[in-house]
Amino acid sequence: MKSKDKKHKFKIRITLKNIIYFLFGSIILFYMVAFYNLYFGVNESYAKETIVEPEKTKISQAEKVDIEKIITENSKPGYKEEVINQEETLEYITTYKQDPNIPKGVSYVTKEGRNGTQIVTLKRTYQDGNLISETIEASKVTKASLNKEIVIGEGKTTSTKTVKKDDTVYVTSDILAVMSEPNEESKKTETIETGEKLTVTDIQGSWYQVSYKGNRSGWVKQECTTYLEPGYKEEIIENYNSSSTNNISQNNSQGSTGKIAKLSFDMNLNKPSGLTLEQFQTVLTDSKDKNKIFENNAEYFYYIEKQYNINGLFVAAVAIHESGWGTSKIAKEKYNLFGYGAYDSNPYNSAYNFTDYSECIDLLARVFVKYYLNPKGTDIYGGEKATGQYYTSPTLSGVNKYYATDKNWANAVYKHMQYLYDKL
Repeated sequence: MKSKDKKHKFKIRITLKNIIYFLFGSIILFYMVAFYNLYFGVNESYAKETIVEPEKTKISQAEKVDIEKIITENSKPGYKEEVINQEETLEYITTYKQDPNIPKGVSYVTKEGRNGTQIVTLKRTYQDGNLISETIEASKVTKASLNKEIVIGEGKTTSTKTVKKDDTVYVTSDILAVMSEPNEESKKTETIETGEKLTVTDIQGSWYQVSYKGNRSGWVKQECTTYLEPGYKEEIIENYNSSSTNNISQNNSQGSTGKIAKLSFDMNLNKPSGLTLEQFQTVLTDSKDKNKIFENNAEYFYYIEKQYNINGLFVAAVAIHESGWGTSKIAKEKYNLFGYGAYDSNPYNSAYNFTDYSECIDLLARVFVKYYLNPKGTDIYGGEKATGQYYTSPTLSGVNKYYATDKNWANAVYKHMQYLYDKL
């Protein structure tokens, strides 16, 4: 046993030595080769030939594109386009309710409107730093608006009465705010309900200063009041004094008077035309109005003068021009006489849809007054102030600059105004 063990141990010891010697020799050989290549070797490079089938080779198109040509074709000196998103006011819609129990010419608000908000995508085009066009590409409502409701008289008689100091008026809206000053930004002192009796102590623009309930006072919107007593019906008009029609309220002092403003291309459009209700009905009854749209809605061009202090014949002329006397598809199917809301890439689907023509007439009147015809900060309808966003002057040329890309738009609208004025 011992001899075998000894022999076995000897073999293991010899094997370990051989391994050690081998490793040591390998290390020495490695350093010798490295030393030779470093000082005596020749640098050479080799290329490997690769065979590729031509029809399977993908070649970059970059060298085939003329970058300078593209830039030249898509750029003009001083020309620039940009697309932006901005929050804008979503104007409320006004609905009209006809009442045969009160005289024609009388109107008052029964529910105040509330504007909403929307995000609008605009494409603006500039030439030499000047904005030459702006189109709406898309819009998204972020806060819904609340409709405004107005009652208009459809009785047998016509009223031209205006309210004066010391007259009595009554609240017509469901809830009416009493303000400390004649503007929306002032402090609200309280709210009063429909039917409340008020005494007018002063008049400023579209506001009445009133006293009520003994010693209370404040400012209220004219449009939310009427001279007519609650429950008034035209058939009992004999209970009024001999000048009965003079005791019937026309809800603000800026209505049509029958004194017609002189027509000119440069006339101010932020003033009423002065036509009476009957005169509007006369000039807007025309054989060109094949669907009798303007004839049947003539009264609303009269009422917008009362509500918003704007030339109603100007608004009618714009509607005639934009809708071709109400014959356009948008006018007939969407009750939209102005193409309002339409943008170039998809005009029909993007145009606003109204439930009747009175809504679009009322809305466009407010748009003109608020954005185009008055400088920023001007007191306008319902206690609001003009933004003046597109204001340059209250004339046809001033409106044309931002309202229409067609430079001949003002001249075309003026021709329609001349046509209507010539019928008086």
